[in-house]
Amino acid sequence: MSSINITNVTVLDNPAPFVNPFQFEISYECLTSLKDDLEWKLIYVGSAEDETYDQVLESVLVGPVNVGNYRFVLQADSPDPLKIREEDIIGVTVLLLTCSYMDQEFIRVGYYVNNDYDDEQLREEPPTKVLINKVQRNILTDKPRVTKFPVNFHPEDEQAGGDGPPPAEPFDDSVVNGEARVLVEQSQKLQETEPFDDSVVNGEALVLLEQPQKLQET
Repeated sequence: MSSINITNVTVLDNPAPFVNPFQFEISYECLTSLKDDLEWKLIYVGSAEDETYDQVLESVLVGPVNVGNYRFVLQADSPDPLKIREEDIIGVTVLLLTCSYMDQEFIRVGYYVNNDYDDEQLREEPPTKVLINKVQRNILTDKPRVTKFPVNFHPEDEQAGGDGPPPAEPFDDSVVNGEARVLVEQSQKLQETEPFDDSVVNGEALVLLEQPQKLQET
């Protein structure tokens, strides 16, 4: 059984201009206390044909990880258009949200993203050079692709031959460091699906850390 379960991911500010930061509100539960932090990454797939164009938009460590329910907002800058081939900016691509523990990726949430001009005339007669300030991104939030990987959350137990640490008591913390709980927008429950294949993205348009925060126990 996994020590960490991702219960909800909400995409904020969507659709939005291409140059706007990404914002993901992530909710998860911890079933057993972990010694190390969780590492969250947001990856923009710049090309379906060449992974060297992938951009890691953000990589953050979140901890400590005690038993309980948590929620935080992951914000990341938009991809650098200069690192994307001109012909790959407009159209459909993929955005990957991953979480790892001790360099072991245990979940990957993939979204299709459609980038297109926000002006109808530009869509019908696109300029030779992409006008990045006129491009709008649209994340397909209703069908995230979730892939889970088995990992060892307690390698210290194997080394010590013990039964693992006792679970810590959850603590009620509706306000962390004076910041009120983040409001949920466009909530989308995750559904486990077939493994997400980001190697095939055709031309068909699919239109559409900050501070960790603890949820109230249910």
